Amino acid sequence: MKFLIDECLSIALVDKAVAAGHVESVHVTWRGMNGWKDHRLMQTVIDDDWTFVTRNSDDFRPRRGSASQAPRYVGQPLHAGLVCLNLPVGSGRVDQLEYFQAALDYIGNPGDLVNKVLEVDPNPADADQALLRIYDFPDDET
Repeated sequence: MKFLIDECLSIALVDKAVAAGHVESVHVTWRGMNGWKDHRLMQTVIDDDWTFVTRNSDDFRPRRGSASQAPRYVGQPLHAGLVCLNLPVGSGRVDQLEYFQAALDYIGNPGDLVNKVLEVDPNPADADQALLRIYDFPDDET
């Protein structure tokens, strides 16, 4: 797997991905994609088989879990996966690293998220442990 880390997340997440064996992972900043509109970024994610990691999950995840009017993975019959770090308001770099590490631990190496969405959410019962949920997308309901 190779991760493309969204500009809304710390560059340090790339180091986490590489340390976990995902050596082709990069940050959008390093690819000159800062400020790209979601539809343009999505085309590169799909064309180049990136597993996209974002904090702005509403812009990308399926309609049933999104407030966005045009989530970007809708209509994509095949994709390398999406990781949504649904961090609490006020979260910083350390929280991003912890959430992403939880995702990496769950995925493993070599790992596979083809046509899957992995969401990492705050755990209301235990602030020190994130909740992870994974689901197929596309699925029969979209």
